[in-house]
Amino acid sequence: MTTVQPIFALVAGEASGDQLGAALIRELRATWPDARFVGVGGDNMRRAGLEAWWDSAELAVFGLFEVLGHLPRLWRMRRELRRRLLQLRPLAYIGIDAPDFNLGLEKQLKSAGIRTVHYVSPTVWAWRPRRVRKIAEAVDLVLCLFPFEPAFYAGYGVAAVYVGHPMADEIPLSSDAAEARGQLGLDRQQRVVALLPGSRSSEVSRLAAPMIQAAWLLSREFPDLRFVAAMANPTVSAIFGTILASMNAAFNTAASGVAGAGAVAPPVELIEGRARIAMAAADVVLCASGTATLEAMLVNRPMVSSYRLAPATYRLAKSLKLLRIRYFALPNILAGAMLVPELIQQAATGERLAEEAKRWLLDPESCQALRARFTALHHELRSNASHRAAAIAALLQEKR
Repeated sequence: MTTVQPIFALVAGEASGDQLGAALIRELRATWPDARFVGVGGDNMRRAGLEAWWDSAELAVFGLFEVLGHLPRLWRMRRELRRRLLQLRPLAYIGIDAPDFNLGLEKQLKSAGIRTVHYVSPTVWAWRPRRVRKIAEAVDLVLCLFPFEPAFYAGYGVAAVYVGHPMADEIPLSSDAAEARGQLGLDRQQRVVALLPGSRSSEVSRLAAPMIQAAWLLSREFPDLRFVAAMANPTVSAIFGTILASMNAAFNTAASGVAGAGAVAPPVELIEGRARIAMAAADVVLCASGTATLEAMLVNRPMVSSYRLAPATYRLAKSLKLLRIRYFALPNILAGAMLVPELIQQAATGERLAEEAKRWLLDPESCQALRARFTALHHELRSNASHRAAAIAALLQEKR
């Protein structure tokens, strides 16, 4: 008797989705050892066994207006993906984040009788809440990373399971700053500020300058500080490096007129692919609002969160009341309280970033209290990773 090889389709957007997808592939393979995995992913998913038809970087587009120029390409990609999947008919289609791309395709595949799973709940509780109706039409199951999400979906009749956050499983409850500094070739005793301006080109283009300016301002008051800028990929590294070089030249020119010819801008070391180590090495993390705030919380480091959308995008979101949350940074959302500073749009300046970072540098008691809160949240997000694969297995055993 011939056994049909089980096939799973996975489509992930961005670096965080690639990490989640790789972990999920490994869990699914434990249940289906001979499974084939196809779709869209990055290096992590490829190493886990994905047959990648496109790279996840193809989906790393964000913003209401920024995405417009990419729409024709994304539509062509989605049409071709749908054609292949309808021909292949996988056991399940698993959309990992990237809701604007995945949900429409999930709806079409579900209508064609293919089971659909969305891994990482879209932030419908925070941004464009009407999307929950589209989710109900598009997916058979939502895998939620945060404990408050299934209750939200239950009100709309959407099957949702809290599976915990994989990073909470992966990241130890404590990390040694001195050891991390040694891994980066830094003085183990020297204080460090980590800069994480985001993984998207648009994010880095908007946040690089205020973060670099904050480093300049902090170095004036704390000459012993070292600054490490962790870049998600070569593209954003090039963007940040260009802005850094331009600003350093301006800083050095201005400083030479005030402090003498020997004055120079503070060194900011760029590294790629070691964001978590940079966080662990840091006394304070300056990061873009998003997954990085969660990672910094789990690494247990004080942070200042910031974000800048395109001005037109932000104005439209505000006028249409698309934003429905009190907080933006994930630690604050999870705690239901302002644990860490949030600097959004015009507030995300170098001066404000430096001011908030300075508060952490000068107040060890507040840092200690923050770390206690972070540890409690870390425990809450820890969950047996196999629950994710088990939830999908249970779904596949159900009858339509």
